[in-house]
Amino acid sequence: MEVSSPPLAARTTGGCGPPLFFRRRMAPGFTLIELLVVIAIIAILAALLLPALAQAKRRAYRVACVSNIRQIGVAFRIYLEDNAGQFPDRRDLKTSLPGGYRPWASWPPSDPRGGWAASALQISGASAELWSCPAALRSPAGNAVQSVQLISDSTNSLASRYWLWRFDRTNDLSDPTMLEDFWTKTEAQAVADLKTAADPLIGPIYGPSEVEMVVDSYFPSTTSTVPSDLKGRTVHPGGRNRLFMDGHAEYIKDARTPN
Repeated sequence: MEVSSPPLAARTTGGCGPPLFFRRRMAPGFTLIELLVVIAIIAILAALLLPALAQAKRRAYRVACVSNIRQIGVAFRIYLEDNAGQFPDRRDLKTSLPGGYRPWASWPPSDPRGGWAASALQISGASAELWSCPAALRSPAGNAVQSVQLISDSTNSLASRYWLWRFDRTNDLSDPTMLEDFWTKTEAQAVADLKTAADPLIGPIYGPSEVEMVVDSYFPSTTSTVPSDLKGRTVHPGGRNRLFMDGHAEYIKDARTPN
């Protein structure tokens, strides 16, 4: 007896339900609600992680900056050893570098920029790249005219973005106000002169470990002559890195510079 073939629908479905080629298209997947839930979870995790990542990035910048100024401290030490223990006198560079001396009319009242030092200390091992903290390159404080000073007048010159308050004037060395500047002085004389000056803004000086040499640029919110767009700003929000005469470096917090 001849057996007839089953209908096409029966062959493709096993006798019931939709055809097999339809079933393959109906494979399990995300529903719209499930997809939205996943997106919401990812957004929450990102919101929790981003502040932590930003904080870690700021900490990495601070560490890199401390490394820079420690190497600058080593270069200062080598310079002193090679020059009878005397600090350099490069007031000529403070006036001759691009922009000249203090090309602003607001705070600070002197010119603590370190272009002169970046130039003078290259022979002692402080490469030009050390003079700009990675955070300074990306911050308003680090790129303000009061902070940036080119190291030379060449077209591809790098810049310094650190301050050296103890080398911030160009007065005659016999001027009493130069007690707080270190041009040509030995470490012992520099410390003694700071003690004599008794500047309340500096605080008590007992020895080289209290004498600041290099610092990030900063603009206190409490100083009336600071430009409004820079008030409260510094390279590392909340504080700054400092190098001291004895070679140690540290980060200090300062409520006047939260930004």
